Amino acid sequence: MKEIFSNSLFFGLTLSIGAFMLGTLVKKRWNFFLFNPLLISITITIATLLILDIEYSDYNEGAKYITYLLTPATVALAIPLYEQLMLLRRNLTAILLGIASGVICSAVSIFAMALMFGLDHTQYVTLLPKSITTAIGIGLSAELNGHVAITVAAIIFTGLVGNIAGGLMCRMLGISHPIAKGVAIGTASHVMGTSKAMEIGEIEGAMSSLSVAVAGCMTVGAAILFENWI
Repeated sequence: MKEIFSNSLFFGLTLSIGAFMLGTLVKKRWNFFLFNPLLISITITIATLLILDIEYSDYNEGAKYITYLLTPATVALAIPLYEQLMLLRRNLTAILLGIASGVICSAVSIFAMALMFGLDHTQYVTLLPKSITTAIGIGLSAELNGHVAITVAAIIFTGLVGNIAGGLMCRMLGISHPIAKGVAIGTASHVMGTSKAMEIGEIEGAMSSLSVAVAGCMTVGAAILFENWI
């Protein structure tokens, strides 16, 4: 059984798409925030690989084709932003201040947790890029001599939490303005959070997609300032 799946070129692709589709069906059937398609698909994929004892490299032989769509999908985030261009111009100062506040809050929280849990310098800088998109986070972690693999895991976990609980947190904190919600979700949880923001509304999605790019650039600067604090 293991050999059959391992040698199948499109096993990883089929498993990834099938797991996500199943997660989407579960979400539609039981509209509970923990029944998130991303969380369900990740759980199913990991469980399948463990049960069938399939190496990640064999799985990725098929799954890697999905990654080819990441670049055009990321570029496509500019479309909703363009549609809200006038709104962006009228609120540019507030939006940039909101993103900067989120970036600083992220860096300070990592610094505080590093002190609390006694992390060394390498562990500390590994977690600094946790709230930015993977492409920027990997390069930044490598530049700071962090553990890149752990950085990727932290980025994915952060994005997953934002995708699952971003809307819920906004409601709990009384954040109702669409621009504020989009900026908060995008700054805190990058592209994975942005996909949730787009479900909430067009303005939220546009502001979140802008926040992903701007927060990534700001985090690079913030990391340079914060890296030597520990």
